[in-house]
Amino acid sequence: MKPLGTGDPLRLGPYRVLGVLGEGGMGKVYVGQDGASSLAAVKVLRPELVHDTNLAQRFVREAQAAQAVRSNGIANVLGSWTEGGRPWIASEFLAGLTLDQAVDTYGPLDEPALRALATALARTLADIHAAGFIHRDLKPPNIVLTSSGPRIIDFGIARPEHGLTLTTTGQVPVTPGYGAPEQVLGQRVAPSADVFSLGAVLVYAATGRRAYEGSHVAAVQYAVVHEEPRLDGIDPETCALITPCLAKDAAARPAPPQIVQAMAVPKGADRVWRRGPVAEAIREREAGARRLTAPVTIETAPSVTRRRLLTGLAAGGVLLAGGGGTAAWWLATHGGSTRTQSGPFDIPPAVHAPVQKLDPRGIEDPINHDVQPTPLWEVHGEADAYSQTLLPIGDVIVFGVATGGIAGYDITDGKRRWSAPHLRTKSGYLSLSDRLVVGTDDKGVLRTFVPSTGEPKWTCLAADTAALLAADDDAVYLVTKDHSLRSVSRSDARIRWTAVVPTRFRGHLLAPAVAAQGRLVITAADGTVLVVHTSDGSTAWTRLDQDEDRTVSPAVYDDMVYINGKSMDARRLSDGTRIWNTKLNVYEDDGHNYGWGPAAVYADAVYTNVIDGTRCLDRNSGKERWEAFQNANYDSPVVRQGHGVWTFGSTSNGYGHQLLISAVRASDGQKSQSYQVPAPDYARLAAAGNRVFVMHDSSVVALSTF
Repeated sequence: MKPLGTGDPLRLGPYRVLGVLGEGGMGKVYVGQDGASSLAAVKVLRPELVHDTNLAQRFVREAQAAQAVRSNGIANVLGSWTEGGRPWIASEFLAGLTLDQAVDTYGPLDEPALRALATALARTLADIHAAGFIHRDLKPPNIVLTSSGPRIIDFGIARPEHGLTLTTTGQVPVTPGYGAPEQVLGQRVAPSADVFSLGAVLVYAATGRRAYEGSHVAAVQYAVVHEEPRLDGIDPETCALITPCLAKDAAARPAPPQIVQAMAVPKGADRVWRRGPVAEAIREREAGARRLTAPVTIETAPSVTRRRLLTGLAAGGVLLAGGGGTAAWWLATHGGSTRTQSGPFDIPPAVHAPVQKLDPRGIEDPINHDVQPTPLWEVHGEADAYSQTLLPIGDVIVFGVATGGIAGYDITDGKRRWSAPHLRTKSGYLSLSDRLVVGTDDKGVLRTFVPSTGEPKWTCLAADTAALLAADDDAVYLVTKDHSLRSVSRSDARIRWTAVVPTRFRGHLLAPAVAAQGRLVITAADGTVLVVHTSDGSTAWTRLDQDEDRTVSPAVYDDMVYINGKSMDARRLSDGTRIWNTKLNVYEDDGHNYGWGPAAVYADAVYTNVIDGTRCLDRNSGKERWEAFQNANYDSPVVRQGHGVWTFGSTSNGYGHQLLISAVRASDGQKSQSYQVPAPDYARLAAAGNRVFVMHDSSVVALSTF
């Protein structure tokens, strides 16, 4: 680690900056320490590049890509700030060796270690691709060897699968010799490009040499496109496994799951990272990181000792842009003040949402005479676009924030009240009867807070949470990191039960779910539904007859569950008996797989979207009451507030595509109000206290209702 110099920041968000880990043409990576003494690798865009739109967007994409992937094989993002000032991304601090450091110092890997490496990396690539992204820059310096296995870092040029390569004339952003031929040629790439990079990485790991070499960059890139790889020194059996990955034709390369199967890792090969000289070097560095994060007092460990330890770790090659170790949880109030806290189960009563006066007239557009709701407040650039939901709880609204974790904002004026920076937003966060908000940190620990104040309450250390599903009056329900179902009691934070997920659903369950009337209703990625007993996690019933694979969002009201999809399906919650089923007519069901959007149930009505607008169905019979023809997205959520039913649509004007937040009267479906914002990549919708809340990318706006 190098000491801080002129122009280096002293603090980035919640992190106190200790020193410089490394730097490149795009930015610097610092080692940061939060209020709980946990370390993070904080990547910052160079100040002179902040106004370069392309580079700033690439930086934002890096944060979005890394946060979207759920995998044990990557360095998780702890927080980020990509709006204004100097953008930064904080990642786990990984105490280990990069693959190139390990090979350079200790020589090529033997066959068992090579197969273990290939299997671990292929599984992680499968997770990245499942999230809809392509890494695009897999190479030895972006692979960190830790005691728990290899981790992939640096999503700097990762893009969605449908995105074009970032190559422009005269620029090749991938490392020569590791990028696939189609990347070199500036063509559209698929996940198979990462498979080519994996093959090149394995050649290096097996031999200590690159698969493609040349006297200059152009020669290396020419070899990638036109020549065969150098595989001398690799035994024939291993060579036969690696060669298909390096096929010039992307379609001829194996998929990551096929690589895992072909590698046939020997029994015990996963222990390769815990024995031998490489493992010893990793353990030494991890021990150094633990000492660095231990509590320090001026009498026993003056600051020079900590600085000396950082320097020693850096000299050993431990301080990496991916970061590692554990991300300790801490809670920060907006004022940074402390307060006396009551016991963890001394929970205050729920706070009722302050009610906004209805605004029947709104604001009339003088040009086209459309009526718009009145904007009450807006939080600009602070939200995490990947927040699962906008969560109104009493007098606050909770959502993920760009700097990491979640925060509570006053629903009357949009001012931030508190934040929990180290909660893992993509694992979800839930309301517990409006009395608590529950989330989870990177270790899977459940953490609860009083919504109005952010005061921390009970925790469950043994939860091992991967994703929060739902909560009822008795418990919190979640999916564990090993894909089991688990129930945690709200009364004492103890685990009530853990249940094995049926085979066809294992690893495919989606959050959030719905818990009510002794049942937990969970959907899977293919549109099937699993319903379990909340008493013990045993299966109550399933729905397996979805016409085509599509995501569905069940809604529960009283003793009924309403499931959207190719039809709107109403079933008895207790046993799954179908009560009614409403299909689209022939014209609407024209083979485009539009179907019915998520249902919202209020009193005796079910509100939902189809391709040509919003519909109201009778809750008991499924018969249509009214239809509102409007620009409503069929897969948009629907909320009812005031006298209106609100949803998302899209439209175009002279400024390009716009997100349309529109409302119709709940009684008859007549259009009443609409509000437009620039079309976002991600949007969320919620309502409470006669207010409608809209997240569009990193902004949140509160609107009046009529």
